[in-house]
Amino acid sequence: MSARPDVVIVIPGDDPAQIQGSPHLERLRQYGDVRLHTDRPATFDEKIARARDAVCLVNTRGAIKWPREALAALPRLRMATVCGIGTDAFDLVAARERGIVVCNIPGKTAPIVAEHAFGLMLAAAKRAHFQTAELKAGRWTRMDNVYLHGKTLGVVGTGAIGGAMARLGRAIGMDGVAWTFSPTPARAAELDVRYVPLDELLGTADVVSVHVRLTPESRGLLGAREIGLMKPGAILVNTARGPIVDTDALVAALHTGRLAGAALDVFDAEPLPAGHPLLTCKQVVLTPHNADQTPEGMDLLNAGVVDNVIAFLEGRPQNVVV
Repeated sequence: MSARPDVVIVIPGDDPAQIQGSPHLERLRQYGDVRLHTDRPATFDEKIARARDAVCLVNTRGAIKWPREALAALPRLRMATVCGIGTDAFDLVAARERGIVVCNIPGKTAPIVAEHAFGLMLAAAKRAHFQTAELKAGRWTRMDNVYLHGKTLGVVGTGAIGGAMARLGRAIGMDGVAWTFSPTPARAAELDVRYVPLDELLGTADVVSVHVRLTPESRGLLGAREIGLMKPGAILVNTARGPIVDTDALVAALHTGRLAGAALDVFDAEPLPAGHPLLTCKQVVLTPHNADQTPEGMDLLNAGVVDNVIAFLEGRPQNVVV
């Protein structure tokens, strides 16, 4: 088929590289004028200038935000897709009001993200970052590791990723408890976990692993009160979104030694700026929001966003969030 010149498909800032160079991008060129920008827009005006003619928007990087005022400046926009599960880069209320379809890619990379979360948990429990830094500094430091077999893994959010994390924990002999916004007996049986109130989970879990989407309801879900309820010596893992956890409260709990460690792939500010309080904490393992960034994960996500755009343009929208 020949590309429609009136259909403009914009990728506004593919940095770090996600879809550029992907063979899936060639499939998209059959459907319209694909405009790929390989650097991030430096200003609001530059972002709008890049996307002004877009009918479809492929947001490969969640750091590029589309609040109400940005969407209002895109008169031709009819569809947008994120390159993952979270849609917090978009003002969904404004999108709905303007008739913009917003899609995501649910579940495809869940095993990859869960494996990353599992690896972060192990690294924090075995003091991997701390001991590496000590050895590089010429010190042979004695500190107990955390033995996870027989300990309790508390999974906050039991969608595809949280479910996969629960299974991985069970594979090394961890007991599973869970909390989610909409628990069901069937899901509890499927994952072999016991649903409990959030406060109970926080007070009993040796590891708390966060897997809920960022929504108005989940923003600040683990605040100072909730972190204060966590079991002394527990580990917090977060591969969901940074603003779900109160950073200041977490830093304070780490500095006092009340928590044994934290393993984070997401932050309240991304990229993580120099001088961020988390960088002063010794017992942390940090990765730059790259839990799904494996060759397999990249290919799945690139295929997913292209499939979403094609499905919309063919009149059969899929993975619609709004």
